[in-house]
Amino acid sequence: MHFGAMIEDPPATGLPRLYDLTLFVALLSTTLALGGALAHLYELPNKLLLPLDRYFIVQQIYRGWWQLAYPRLIELLSILGVIALSRGEPRVRRPAVVALLCLLAAQAVFWTWTQPANAAIHNWTTQLANADVLRRQWEYSHAAGAVFQLLAISSLFVAALRRRR
Repeated sequence: MHFGAMIEDPPATGLPRLYDLTLFVALLSTTLALGGALAHLYELPNKLLLPLDRYFIVQQIYRGWWQLAYPRLIELLSILGVIALSRGEPRVRRPAVVALLCLLAAQAVFWTWTQPANAAIHNWTTQLANADVLRRQWEYSHAAGAVFQLLAISSLFVAALRRRR
């Protein structure tokens, strides 16, 4: 066997090609979702220092961020696909399950703490007496979600690196 034959990938057809595509989509959609999550995490220290009236102004930049639900839905479906396609590869399946659990944990944090803060304060258009409490709840819940998303992408990278060829 010559050296070139040792490094060439075998032709990908059928199920292996679908498996690779599904894993790629899971990685890409998780990366896209992570971008928004990390933006919240990185800006947290500075935003918490803002006076509340300025904070309300800054919060308006998030109009339309609900559209991040699309990559998150694709993330969910593609991770489920990776789990289904990796039945015979527990070294891939386990980190994919961890990625799914991290995605679900991020969503649990969002729906338990972030969205209720959004709803209570009408998406940061109405200043209430407890606005500062809601601000901290909103910021720290986003930080927790970012950590879960980071763990999800890390788990998917482990799954990809363990994928048999």
